[in-house]
Amino acid sequence: MSFNYNRIIIKIGSNVLTQNDGLPDINRITHLVDQIASIKKQGKQVILVSSGAVASGRSLITISEKYDAVAARQLLASIGQVKLINTYSQLFERFNILCSQVLVTKEDFRDRMHYLNMKNCLELLLQCDVIPVVNENDVVSVTELMFTDNDELAGLIASMLNAQALIILSNVDGIYNGDPKLAGSSVINEINGETIDFSSFVNSGKSQFGRGGMITKSTMAQKVAALGIAVHIANGTKDNILTDVLEDNVIHTRFIPNKTASGKKKWLAHSENYATGIVQVNDGAKTALTSNRATSLLPVGLVNILSDFKKKAILLNWLIVPKNSSV
Repeated sequence: MSFNYNRIIIKIGSNVLTQNDGLPDINRITHLVDQIASIKKQGKQVILVSSGAVASGRSLITISEKYDAVAARQLLASIGQVKLINTYSQLFERFNILCSQVLVTKEDFRDRMHYLNMKNCLELLLQCDVIPVVNENDVVSVTELMFTDNDELAGLIASMLNAQALIILSNVDGIYNGDPKLAGSSVINEINGETIDFSSFVNSGKSQFGRGGMITKSTMAQKVAALGIAVHIANGTKDNILTDVLEDNVIHTRFIPNKTASGKKKWLAHSENYATGIVQVNDGAKTALTSNRATSLLPVGLVNILSDFKKKAILLNWLIVPKNSSV
């Protein structure tokens, strides 16, 4: 069986793109670009979400220990992003394929206008037969403004562009039903729409060079699949992994897509951390908002506005305040 996807998001993690010493693995990057070019030549649209800027910067400059971790990361990312995109550009040029650089932050997903502007740009790039190479802008994204990792970013891009599939390349074969180091553990081939507590059996450790771990990948993948997008988690260090995943010819984990949702609902589904407004509502509004039905907050249910927010901003924070309490 093969998967006939027309629009595919491919996320390549740091541990796939780097060697054991933390420097870029050019041979691996070249092999992945070869596969992406082959997929694109089949008439499919590909968006690449790629880590590797910090590793690329590390290959060009040695950072003094007097700089803290945030400053060092900003410096390495700023230098390395140029090298990373030039590497992709040169490798894709061998196939007469153009690629572009798209650097984003969490703020771009919080504001509906920024969100739509970014979506329109990516759609235009795809229409012009260009492969967008998306990465977090680590120069300006620090601490609480950062994505959990590029898995979160890839999920947001997949939802934004109504992709049919998201392929996440890590350095493991997929999600295991136990500790991968134990003989009795095996890869879970398929995960359906049921809500699963992955923390009960998935290793919580983070990757060597990345910020996220398998629990982050699993939780994000489940959310994206619920929006109607198939998610594949596979081992990017294996040869021909992308073509093998699409041909269903390699052991990996696939999250079965559940249903489709509107573009606005896909935006809201990933927005729990981006809310800017807080309002106070009455008991009737609370009952409506906490029910299982899709409901709207009507003006009659609004008691007070507790923080400023702009038109079309995400408003997910609301609370009940007792009548006799002061706010």
